[in-house]
Parts: sequence; C-alpha cells; structure tokens
Amino acid sequence: MHPDVEKLVAAGRIPKPVGERLSQLAPGNFCLHKSFGAGKVTEWDLAGKRITVDFENSSGQEMDLQFAMQKTEWMPGEDFRSVKIEQIEELRKLAKTDAVALVVHVLESHGGTITGEAIEALISGTVIPAKDYKKWWDTTKKAVKESRKAVVPTKRTEAIVLRATNITPAQALLADFEASKDIKGMIKALEAIASDMGAFDNETDTLIKLLNDIDEGAKKAARVQLGQALQLVAARDEVIGGNKTLELDPGAVRLSDLIAGSDLTKIADEVIALPSGRQRAVYEAFESAFGDDWIARIVTVFDQVGARGVTEIARILLERDGMPALIKHLGSALARRALGPDALIWVCRERKAAAEEVFGADVGASILNLLENDHLSDGPRKTSRLQTLLNDDKALLPDLVQGMDLNEARNFARRMLDCPVFGELEKKSLMARIIKVRPETVELVSGENAQKREEPLLVSWESLDKKKQELDDLIRIKIPQNLQDVKIARSYGDLRENFEYKSAKDMEKFLAHRRNALDREISLARGTDFKGADTKTVNIGTVVVLADESGKEQTITVLGAWDSVPEKKHVSYLSEVGKSLMGLAVADQAKVRDVDTEKMQTLTILSISPFQP
Repeated sequence: MHPDVEKLVAAGRIPKPVGERLSQLAPGNFCLHKSFGAGKVTEWDLAGKRITVDFENSSGQEMDLQFAMQKTEWMPGEDFRSVKIEQIEELRKLAKTDAVALVVHVLESHGGTITGEAIEALISGTVIPAKDYKKWWDTTKKAVKESRKAVVPTKRTEAIVLRATNITPAQALLADFEASKDIKGMIKALEAIASDMGAFDNETDTLIKLLNDIDEGAKKAARVQLGQALQLVAARDEVIGGNKTLELDPGAVRLSDLIAGSDLTKIADEVIALPSGRQRAVYEAFESAFGDDWIARIVTVFDQVGARGVTEIARILLERDGMPALIKHLGSALARRALGPDALIWVCRERKAAAEEVFGADVGASILNLLENDHLSDGPRKTSRLQTLLNDDKALLPDLVQGMDLNEARNFARRMLDCPVFGELEKKSLMARIIKVRPETVELVSGENAQKREEPLLVSWESLDKKKQELDDLIRIKIPQNLQDVKIARSYGDLRENFEYKSAKDMEKFLAHRRNALDREISLARGTDFKGADTKTVNIGTVVVLADESGKEQTITVLGAWDSVPEKKHVSYLSEVGKSLMGLAVADQAKVRDVDTEKMQTLTILSISPFQP
C-alpha cells in the first residue's frame, strides 16, 4: 500500500480495501481503460480527488479519482501493454530478433489465450508498421507453431493458447490433437505427429491409444463427411507407417471398412479433394474392400475421380495386372462418347503407352464432342485443361489423324473447323498440324472452304433473353460481390494457405471468362421464333419424325444454338445430332447418336414439320 494512502487508512478515513485499490492508481503504476487503452499514472491529487494518466493515444488525461477507480483496471509493470508504453523500442527490436518470445509475452499478459485479431490490434501500427504486419505475422505464426510453445488455430478469429512449459514435445503434439474441435483439426494434428515421429520414441503407448481412439470419430464422420473420414484414417495410417514399432489394433476401422459401406459415386466425389498420396491409399484399399470384384468396382469410378484420381487408379491397375479391364471400359466409353475430360486427358498422354490400344478416331470425336457440349452448356467450364492439352501438345493432333482413314481424317478436320470453341488463329494453328501429316485435308482451309469469319448463331428469343439476363446478373451482382469476397479473403492473411482467397480468385477468373464468352456469344446471336422454317429438308425450327430398323419411331426437334433440352428431344443445330440431320429430306437415312444411350443408330426420316407453323 502506498505510504500516503496507508496514513488515511490508519486514521480511519477510508477502509483498507479502498486503500488497496487506491494504491494501484499511485503515480508510476499502470492501468487499463476500456476506451483509452493502457496508460501510466503520472501524478495524483488525493485532496482534490484527481489523477493524471498518460494513455497510449492520449497523454496528460485528467480523471476523477473515484471514476478512475471504477473504470480502470490495474496492470503489472511486466504486462505487455505496460512495457509497450515505456519500452516500445525494446519491443520493436524483440519483434525482429525473437518474434516467438514477443508472442509468448503477449499471451502471458492475457491469461495465456488471445485471438489473432486481438494480437493485430495490439501490435500493428505500434510495434510493427501496419504495412509490414501481415508479412510479419505470417512468418511469426509459423514459427510459434513450430516452437510448440502455443497452440495456433487456422482461423484468426480463434484463440491462440499458451502451452504449459513443463511438457515434452510429444505431449505438446498430443495436446494439439486432443484440443482439435473437428475432423480437419484432428487431421492436421496427425500430420504434425507424422512429421515428427522421433518425439514419440519413449511415448509410443500414449500414441497407440490415441490412434485407436479415432475410430468412433471416423465412423461418425463417414455418415456425413466421408471425404474427411477417409482422410483421417489415411493420416492415422501414415503415422503408423512412420514407426515400425507401432501396430494398429485388429478391430480398428480401416479404409476398406469405410469404402465397403459407401456408395461408389459418393466415394469418387469425396476423394477428389484429397492429396494424391491419400487418394492412392483409398484406391489401394478397394482390393480389401471388394475382394475379387475390386477391379470392376474401381473401373466404374475411373471417369469421376478427377485428374489425380485417374492417374493413381491407372498406376494401381498397371501394377496389379488390371489394365485389360480398364482398356475394355475405355473402349466402350469412347464409343458411346461418355468419357469425361480427365480420363480423356489421361488417354491422350498415355497414347504411346498404357492407352495405345484405344487411341484412335473415337478419341478425336470424343474430344470435340466434350468441347462443344461444354461450350454450349451453362455453368463453369469443365474442359479447359483438355483444350489446353490440344493446343500445347504439338504431337497430339498429328498422332491422332495419322491413325485415321482418309474419310475419318477429313470429317475430324471439318468438324474441328466448325467447332465454336476455337478462335480463328487457334483453328489455323491446329489445322497446320493436321495438314502436315495428312496433306489431303488442305482443301478444307483453302478457297471456298476457308473460314473467313465467325458465323452468326441462330437462337430462340427466350434463350437470348436468358443469356442477356445472365450477363446483366454477372455485371451488376456477381462480379461486384466477388470483388468484395476477394477483398475480405485477402484480409485473412497468409495468401499461400488462404483457401478463401484462392477460391475467390478462382471465381474471379471464371466470372471474367464467362463475361467475355457471353459478350461474344450475344454479339453473334440472331434471335428467331422459328416461324416459316423450310420443311423440304431438316432445318432449324423443324420437328423430325424418324424410325429405326425395327420400325420404332422417335421425334427430334432441331432448334437454335442454345435450345437443347435432352429430356424433350430438343437438340441444337450445332450439336452432333443436329449436324447429322441438317439438310436431309424425307426417306433419307442418318446415323444418329441416341441422346439417352449415346449409341449410334441408323434412322430413316418419316416426316418433317415446322416447330412453329
């Protein structure tokens, strides 16, 4: 207690508790005010009941003594906020030489826990220049995590927690796992354990118990978060694989258990987001999950698992003599034009190795089919990587047309020139590669057949209005919202590990691409109501009745570029089916790919009538 206050207490003028609180506001002591922040008491006037405080941003602040006792809190001199008032330069040096010690000091001054946001408010602009803070914090956060002196969450709004100083590195890693609030946190903690297995040389029993304890969490997660459950079990297996003395309990849940009890399509959708190594672990577990039927099962998901999954499945099948089944599946899918872009890319890259047997005319037709359908459909493009491969792999087109007969080569080249996906320069470049190995196709780009300009697109007024509405929605709502999303995500810091920022930037690219595509398509579009269509032959705006070889009839309506409705058998005149019918008359035959089964069939035209009489 301060001597001056002690006299007042001894004289009975103030109670002892009041004296003790009053002594905390003696000159030289530190206090914290909710609005003014941290401050140092510079002088007081007990008789006049007033004190003067130098706050961080407001020096010489006079306050009523009773008000100060009610509205401020005492702070010890070693508190970070107290030190910042008198020794700011020392803290700035510490931030450069030992940033981890600085953060520990902050944590100790806040009861061992503080959020990243609160640290920024405390340090940015004072100890660290505001413009340098994000870079400093990204580096410091990583160093704090590696030091294991504190538990560092992934989100800046969650609390950083100071660890006890008397625990071993292994105990610190285990504490991280036990503190995990969700499956993602458990996976990250297991990854940290796997990267530092040496810390558990003398504590394997504790680790084994932890690994066996994740079973219940994995089983529960599998019902609603299958991908995370698979990743959790795979991460656990990586830990076990990193130590020869560790053995999993015989009754523990395995990857094969989760796979065997799940729908294959769901597995394919969930595994796409996993790292390559864990994707491989999942696909390797198919054999244990499905026994002799595993190859047939894994082949069915080959087209759905993304680029990394396609590569890993192919490698596993190659290693385990399963390629004949894959080749058979690919041949069938190519014939039906049902192979996805990632699987097609794999076939193209493996054309002189594992996929040599199926690399031929059907591959070329499938590529153009995918590119056209993707171009005419709404939503994000799915074939950008396929188109890039076609442009970047200079030997792909020559290899493709070399194996075709003359008719196939000409049809492929003609269809490529008509494909709306490619620009004029792109078409010329691709055709030059074809002509180099198949000179017979040169006639397609000379004289009357040369492509001089982009042809207009005939579309219904309804579909044109939809495109215009989509463009307006992009310009007025989605693009401005995306700019705001990028700005918010950037504020989270550490752009290398900032999923929100990457996602927002990917959306920015997509929206820009979509806007350019819509601008171009709308500029080429010519609206029509399809009235007055010439029915002497199949034209845009005609309803065609056809019969197959058994006499079974079907009706196909040929409409504008954006008017495909497969369930109603409405097709675009630019689609494969539309092109095969255009210009044919009654009694003519056409080879048409069924829009439901994707199989080729020979149909005879029975009648042609107008869509809008």
